[in-house]
Amino acid sequence: MASILRPGNIRDFTIHGKKGSQDLSGNLSEHDSKSTLADIRYYENVLSNVITLTVGVKETDDLLDKLPIRGGEKVDIVLEDYNGKKLKPTLYVNKVRNVVSDSLENNYFIDLASEQYFKNDLSRVVARYDGKISDSVTKIMKDKLDADVDVDETLINYNFIGNNRKPLYVCTWLAAKSIPAKPGEGTAGYLFFETQDGFQFKSIDGLFSQKPKRNYVLTNTPFKPNEYDGQVLKYSVDRDINLQNNLAVGAYSNRSIYFNFYDYEFNDQEFDVKNEVIKTGGKNSIHVENFGDEPSRIMTRILDIGTLPAGKTPKDELETWKSDPTNPTYNAPKTMVQSVMRYNQLFTIKINITIAADFTLKAGDLVHCDFPEVSTSKSSGLNKESSGIYMISSLCHRLTSDQSSTTLTLVRESFGREPF
Repeated sequence: MASILRPGNIRDFTIHGKKGSQDLSGNLSEHDSKSTLADIRYYENVLSNVITLTVGVKETDDLLDKLPIRGGEKVDIVLEDYNGKKLKPTLYVNKVRNVVSDSLENNYFIDLASEQYFKNDLSRVVARYDGKISDSVTKIMKDKLDADVDVDETLINYNFIGNNRKPLYVCTWLAAKSIPAKPGEGTAGYLFFETQDGFQFKSIDGLFSQKPKRNYVLTNTPFKPNEYDGQVLKYSVDRDINLQNNLAVGAYSNRSIYFNFYDYEFNDQEFDVKNEVIKTGGKNSIHVENFGDEPSRIMTRILDIGTLPAGKTPKDELETWKSDPTNPTYNAPKTMVQSVMRYNQLFTIKINITIAADFTLKAGDLVHCDFPEVSTSKSSGLNKESSGIYMISSLCHRLTSDQSSTTLTLVRESFGREPF
């Protein structure tokens, strides 16, 4: 593997302290400098609002007190994989940890995060927001965190008040209430996360509607077939199956009971994965025989009848409510039962792979992977159940002194291989 995981480069790693700046860039194999970046790990995750980076530092220049580094320092970073693809985040120091010092050198780790990770603790969403959720997310991120966000337009309107909650929390909360407006991508459930391209507010169906960005194969040989972009160097499958846990969270079938306090009536909504058309990575959606037909989770909610009807003035709000007094402000029966199932299904199948560093890959991208069947035969074919299209749930781009690599956690909610 060492010959395949070739080294990358640090083109820029400048820490801006109160008393000056220090550029620690250079090839990681150059150990004659006063400061050496021994291990850099960059992280993205569709379940994380921000990107992060951890770097191991070995130095004889006492940078911690010279700059000094006390937290909040801006760090300009340009990393490069072996093929010249660059990763250029601008991050800020969050932690300095595991400091080991003696009279000759200091060894420690620096944890970095994006600017909005810290701004989020300094801002609150207070105002009322009306209209499409995608528009509200765009406005919150721009007004509160001065950040742009790439959104998939949402279908339904939702009026709400921020209630002094933090911006990133509000956007994550809104993701579970969203349905995509694009035809053919109508299942509820969004993800709010950050990549090297910025913040993303994306529907799960929309992410699975993309074309795979790369094709990888596990060959267990030094040779790669021409139709693939790269080789899988390490591979592990999370084959844990917990039927009772999946039933408990309503992954296959669930039922929600809604109380309408306007007319004091109950209504219920069932959601069964067998009866829904969702975008998947594989050919065969997961369904459990014998135990997956009846709702395994029952949820109760109160419909928001008459709360925050649309209108710029109290008189306009009253007129809106009078025009349809039984209509809830937010159509929870149409969305919540779907999103519960979608989130639980998404991580049903999980695979971890390591490939040669590719800094163009991002969380939320799709990749196609082919894996061989487990067999004693040297000519075993492809495993058509575990092979196929996966979404990158999380990734780690790593640079060390002698190699660069990318580790991917891949997920999907169905089995089977579609040809590419």
